[in-house]
Amino acid sequence: MERLKEKLQRKIEEWRPRTTKLLKEHGNDVIDQVTVAQAVGGMRGIKSLVTDISYLDPNEGIRYRGYTLPEVFKLLPKPKGAEMPYVEGLFYLLLTGDIPNRDEVNDVIDEFKKRRILPRYVYEVIDSFPCCSHPMAIFSAAIMAMERESFFARKYKVGLSKNEYWDSTYEDALNLIAKLPEIGAYIYRKNYKDGKRVQSNPNLDFGANFAHMMGVAKPYDDVSRLHFIIHSDHESGNVSAHTGHLIASSLSDIYYSISGMINGLAGPLHGLANQEVLRWIQGVRDKMGDVVPSEDEMKQFVWATLNSGQVIPGYGHAVLRKTDPRYYVQREFSLKYLKDDILFKYVDLLYKVVPPILKEHGRAKNPWPNVDAQSGIIQWYYGVTEYDFYTVLFGIGRALGISANIIWDRALGYPLERPKSITTDMLEKMVQKK
Repeated sequence: MERLKEKLQRKIEEWRPRTTKLLKEHGNDVIDQVTVAQAVGGMRGIKSLVTDISYLDPNEGIRYRGYTLPEVFKLLPKPKGAEMPYVEGLFYLLLTGDIPNRDEVNDVIDEFKKRRILPRYVYEVIDSFPCCSHPMAIFSAAIMAMERESFFARKYKVGLSKNEYWDSTYEDALNLIAKLPEIGAYIYRKNYKDGKRVQSNPNLDFGANFAHMMGVAKPYDDVSRLHFIIHSDHESGNVSAHTGHLIASSLSDIYYSISGMINGLAGPLHGLANQEVLRWIQGVRDKMGDVVPSEDEMKQFVWATLNSGQVIPGYGHAVLRKTDPRYYVQREFSLKYLKDDILFKYVDLLYKVVPPILKEHGRAKNPWPNVDAQSGIIQWYYGVTEYDFYTVLFGIGRALGISANIIWDRALGYPLERPKSITTDMLEKMVQKK
């Protein structure tokens, strides 16, 4: 069997000529135009980054290595008795573009098991944070503390060929990813469970071991696999992904890059949306007297919300123009395990009434639910009720895709990112000339 690293090296060597040829033969070809609105509005939609790991299709949602989310969940191997695929299998797919067989998944599982032991000093860093510190600040610091372990940093210091940058980056990435479940679970236990740590179980896969260390019973192992997979990547232009790319482009190692990614994810305009949706739904339930309303009553409430100038959290997306497939996957899971839960009944009712109303209202480009409309409700149902921790869960998943991207960025020799800025005065003069 060709091992993961061996296959990745072969894929890299096959891929490099494509990038070289594009630059040599088409380096001056124009692929996009930039408007004033894009320049002032956060560069939204400008085609200026390259990633082969994932693509956000407006109609089909996220594609991992060309596979739609339903295909990913259908084709990736699953643990015995589980409904959701191995997270390790997804990482194999993100790195190589190939659907792994069970032996190839086991190879990644073994790699993570060998690398999962967390240094004592990381626990001490986590323990040193004062009471009520935000878990994302702790998460970022715990990752940053391990920078001393970086193979890439050490090898670069003594001299390293550019063609070999990816190799030590690969080692750093696997070393870090293997430890993220332990870091995340310990932060949870430390912040919310009086610091009572649950020892890692080396006989469990990534998702199951995380559930075990969290202290949450089945089927939370499947919840973890589901959550990490659907949040693992989302092109390279969103804040967390782009932050990871940007930092890595300076040849900072994976620890700097992923710690920075976590900091970007912590912002309320990016990673906090799931907890905001959950909080809003709980508020709606309270207003309804803790009972499930009829469809007509919910329609009246939605219209009143919109007419007051507020939005319906969890609906709409900057790119998608159909229901987010990540929402569908969670919905199917919820229909099986949460169908009698009052919060899910609210989610289900909103799914039925909100899209037609938003269409009639006419202001939403996409009236359909996105991933955040469902994810917090599932966590709450299984007893993970601490809002602030939800973004840590997001970060563990997102590290998979960003790490795969950074490995490939190094393999293909992508340069330091350095877009050009202009002043408002210059922009006004450009517009006046037209």
